[in-house]
Parts: sequence; structure tokens; C-alpha cells
Amino acid sequence: MEDTTSTDSGVPGDGPTNLTDDEKLTLTTLPSLIGSAVAFSSRNGAIGTVKEMMANAKAAAAGRNTFPDNELIQSILPNMDDAGAALEKAKAMQAAQVEKMKAAGIESADDMKDYVLTQAGAARELLSSKVDSAEAAQYKEWVMGVADSVAKAAKEGGFLGIGGEQVTEAETETIDAIKTELGD
Repeated sequence: MEDTTSTDSGVPGDGPTNLTDDEKLTLTTLPSLIGSAVAFSSRNGAIGTVKEMMANAKAAAAGRNTFPDNELIQSILPNMDDAGAALEKAKAMQAAQVEKMKAAGIESADDMKDYVLTQAGAARELLSSKVDSAEAAQYKEWVMGVADSVAKAAKEGGFLGIGGEQVTEAETETIDAIKTELGD
């Protein structure tokens, strides 16, 4: 394939070379965006929110070991052999994503969900047109695993951890909508 990599977003250009930096940004940030959309889809206390955000980070990082031969996933996740470079890459991607979210005018959980669904649709298009089908299937499995881990991280409702639901209806609806947009 022709190398169409650009530097339009400021994100370092490693990984599959047929993706622009903006396309890589979409695929790189989608796992954490999905986790956030699931976490904020239903009301949860401070402790539950922290548990869900920790589950988000842990499930995303697990992709490095779960899919060791997937070039796309390996290029997305930081290589901790060079922690300094990994930190710089993460900062650049975070800054670029913050700018995209500001431009989208996200002000509520519903806005966040809509934004994530748009990004999932964009990822579906990229995966189907520019990524090997086996790697694309693994990517979808990975990001939906992040959603599932976040949804199951904390019970919601109940009192002091007693009762409540492990996965709420709102979380299930958010996950189903993301699956549909992602084409899974």
C-alpha cells in the first residue's frame, strides 16, 4: 500500500503506514473514549467512577499482551521500554484529542456518547478500508473488551456496595450502540 502518513495532528507517525496521523488518533483514542462513554452513561458515585476509570486504563493496556502480533494495537499502546518517548506520545495524542473534543462542543454525557458513536463509525470505516481484516477484528474485540470491563467494574445503585446492578441498562444500551457503530 502507498504511504499516506501525514503529520496533520502532531501525533507521532508510527504503526501502519497507510493511516494518516488523524486516522491513527481516531483508532488510538477510541478505547479510552469508549470506556469514558460507558462510565458516564449512568450515575455512579466517586468510588465507582474511579473503579471504572481504572478498569478503562487496565483493560486498554491489556491489549499489548492479549494481541502481541497485532501491529495496529501494538502501535497504539505505549512501549514502556522507552517510557520517556511513550509519555511524549501520550501527551501529544491527549492534546490532539482534547482539541477535537472541544471542537465537538461536548458538554454532557449525552454529547460524549454521541461523539464516541461518531468516532466508532469513523473507526469502522478505517478498519474496513485500511486495516487487515484479522487485525481489524482483533481491534474491535479489544475495544469492546474495554467497554465490558468498565461496565463490570463497579455496581451502581444500592447502598454502600450492597445491592445495585453490576451492569446497568444505560451501560448496556451504550455498549450496544457502540457495537452497532463499530460494525461488530
